[in-house]
Amino acid sequence: MQIEVPREFERLGAVRIYGLQKVYELDAGPAMTEPGRDDAIVRSLPAEAIYEVQREMAIVVPVRSERLKLIEGVLVGIPNPCLVIVVSNSPREPIDRHFLEQDSIADFCRFSRKQIMVVHQKDPVVAAAFAAGGYGDVLDDLGLVRDGKAEGMMIGTVLAKMLGKRYVGFVDSDNYFPGAVNEYVREYAAGFLLNGGKDTVVRISWHSKPKIVEQSLFFAKWGRSSRRCNRALNQLLSHYTGFETEIVKTGNAGEHAISLDLAMSMRYATGYSVEPYHYIDLLEQYGGVFPTEHGDMRRLVRICQIESRNPHLHADKGDAHVAEMIIGSLATIYHSRLCPASLQKKIDAELRQGGYLKDGETLPPVRIYPSLAGLAMDRFAASAQEIVDRRLGAPPLARPMVS
Repeated sequence: MQIEVPREFERLGAVRIYGLQKVYELDAGPAMTEPGRDDAIVRSLPAEAIYEVQREMAIVVPVRSERLKLIEGVLVGIPNPCLVIVVSNSPREPIDRHFLEQDSIADFCRFSRKQIMVVHQKDPVVAAAFAAGGYGDVLDDLGLVRDGKAEGMMIGTVLAKMLGKRYVGFVDSDNYFPGAVNEYVREYAAGFLLNGGKDTVVRISWHSKPKIVEQSLFFAKWGRSSRRCNRALNQLLSHYTGFETEIVKTGNAGEHAISLDLAMSMRYATGYSVEPYHYIDLLEQYGGVFPTEHGDMRRLVRICQIESRNPHLHADKGDAHVAEMIIGSLATIYHSRLCPASLQKKIDAELRQGGYLKDGETLPPVRIYPSLAGLAMDRFAASAQEIVDRRLGAPPLARPMVS
């Protein structure tokens, strides 16, 4: 891949947020005989290096009642070296949609000769594994894992750790373009290569979101939720740096990847707050504004933002879905201890003006889970071995590695 180095960055404490990076060539071919210059504006990352990073990466695909053809298209796009973990929270009655998903994925595995781990979010074995590991926060009153995308991402992250992976990436299951999925995962690997792979977050900014406007195809740049979330995050950064910025372009990025050790140390927010809360959590933990257990500012946490080349077309879930995203993403910023009163007033006024908050209503806080660092991985792995053994496809993969 040929990709430009970031032109600028903002830093708060130990968190460095890089500006948007542009891809000039999706496949730069094999390694050159002469090494590239370290001061080059555009870096060439050989296909072999991309491949090696992908071998150490798990891609988690959260699923909830998506069309089977959409799920298959996403699986088609994920590069072969990656371990794929599908975490489904689809209903099992009155129609067992999860069974249909498993059957479709098994058929895909038969033809692709690839092995995929498929787990249902409400599987009692998953809940028992979290309980055995001493992490009951994610369980509901029935003793099962709570509903929500964040909870599914947490399951995938822990399974990736259990299987000895170094990186975990996330891809939404409602993407219509397999080529876009393939590009995202390649860009995850590029981000880790450029930044050494340690304490790194790679977030994808869509090149465009196609939609029909007046019977013509219009390639919109920003969605309604992304525009609001990015603006609020930038205003939060500006408050502490003293300089206005527009550095954040990926506040709501569902397509993102994290160094696994960093992912295990991060907290997670529920609902549509999970992606923007990654920013908030890292700034709270490593931003140096408040004393935390991570007081050593010599540890550098990098947030890398890469602009994709493929357009992003996903299922349209309606205005109610967008409203929930807007409320959830802004709630993470509003209720953060970093958020100044002036920004809280702006967020409140914007939500009321847009009709997302009515008179007498207040912006509800989101549920925050403690980091997965407190999970006893050895006990979780012993209890979750049954899940690993159920992997669809052939041939069998290596036994899990627990660290």
